[in-house]
Parts: sequence; C-alpha cells; structure tokens
Amino acid sequence: MRHTLPHAPQFYVTAPQPCPYLHGRAERKLFTALHGDNAAELNNALSRQGFRRSQNVLYRPSCESCVACMSARIRVADFQPSRTQRRLMRRNAGLKRLATSAWATEEQFELFRRYLDSRHADGGMADMDIFEFAAMIEETPVKTRVIEYRCSGDRPERLAPGDDFLAAVCLTDVLDDGLSLVYSFYHPVLQPASLGTYLILDHIEIARAAKLPYIYLGYWVPGSRKMDYKARFSALEIYKGGVWQPIGDPQDHSNEAHPLSVDPIVEQVARIALPQFDR
Repeated sequence: MRHTLPHAPQFYVTAPQPCPYLHGRAERKLFTALHGDNAAELNNALSRQGFRRSQNVLYRPSCESCVACMSARIRVADFQPSRTQRRLMRRNAGLKRLATSAWATEEQFELFRRYLDSRHADGGMADMDIFEFAAMIEETPVKTRVIEYRCSGDRPERLAPGDDFLAAVCLTDVLDDGLSLVYSFYHPVLQPASLGTYLILDHIEIARAAKLPYIYLGYWVPGSRKMDYKARFSALEIYKGGVWQPIGDPQDHSNEAHPLSVDPIVEQVARIALPQFDR
C-alpha cells in the first residue's frame, strides 16, 4: 500500500511477517526509498523520527497491533559507563580500530558467516550470500563507514597466536547529529568479550571526539531478551509518542504491546516531518 504527502517521498507498508522479537506477533514496516541528491538530508530528518536505514531504504515499525519497537539513542555528553562497562573497555583495549569506506571484503564476509551460523542460524539473514552481503555494505547513498576491529593472537581467546585477525565489524552511518549503528557482527569465539557492547562503547568515544551528540542504536523492545542489553546504557533515550524521552524504568513501557496503542497508518504518515526539498 502506498501513502504520499504533497511534494514528499512516497511511503509504503510491507505485508505482515512473523515478529523476530516478540513470539506470536507480526511485524509490519513503513518505508520509503532513499536516493538522489536529498538522500543525506532525508536520512538525517527521518533518523530523528525513529527511522532506520537498510541499503537504499528508510523504514520504521508500523505494526497493526503493537508499538513495542522503539528507536533508541544515547546522549553522548551525559553517558557514564557502569563499572561492568569500564571493565569491558579495559579488557578490549588491545583491539585496533580501522575506519574504512563502505566496501565489502571476503574477510568481512567470512566473519559475517561465522557470526550468523553461530548466533542467528535461523534468522532472516541466514541465507545471505557474498553478493547480498556486498549490497548490504556498499549500497548506501549517504555517508557510511565500515569500522573494523582487529586483534592479535596473544589474547586469552587466541585463535592463532601471533597472527592478526578481524574480530568485529560495524557498519556505521554518519548523521549530522550522531552515529547510527546500522549492523554489527563479531567472531563467535570472542563472545565472552561482549564485543557487541564494546562496539557501542567505542562508538560513544568516536562520537565524543567528533563532537556528535548522539549514538543511534536501532530498536529497543520491552519484553525482548535480545534487546535487554540496550537498556543497560546510561543516558538512553527512546522515541515514543513522537518525541525522544529518557527511558526511565524499562518496566514502565511493557504496555506498548497492546493493539489500542496503534494509530492508523494515515495518521502516522501525516505526522512525519520532512525537510524542505527544492521543488
């Protein structure tokens, strides 16, 4: 189904699919194409309204009976790491960060396959081949970086003593007000090192050095164990009711998985604030 606004991008709604976060529910997405000279401007504007990028598409959950998926971001200036997070940063201090252009490599794909086979073997990306992986990395009309993390074999979880190997990768968009973590993956042998959390902590440091105010984390879903880790970051905000607000007590958001919480799709589209494109 298509929805339009005057002089604006066209918005579409996907067919319902099984929800990957809440058992027994269906997900549906509102999305629009991202291309042309105004791509960066549109990505900035919609990211501030809970949208996420996937290749040349911007999307936001628009389910028929649930509004539990809420976009989450960290206020960089106010973030204070917990004791556990400080310990994690020290433990992974030996990782070497390398920011590159959005270009896929065979080494990245091999790591991606290891990660999926270990952590998401039955997920929606499980059958991705190297060409689809390259499209995920390279098809971007906005400023995007691939941030690699490498380590040597002298770590406790050593794979090949003395060798240098790719430990983790994060596909990151650079917005005008922050960094958006599009997708990340890491070597499954290093799971005890909590690299998923470490990548977020390191991106906070990158944003702080660049004087960018926010780290966009994707969606947080109350009641989903997959998403619990995001609520452990201080200075976390969620996009709820059309505004960004501190998450507070995560338990306070448990009622969002209720059908009466959902606004009609036409009203959702009408409330989207778009940049003023040249006519």
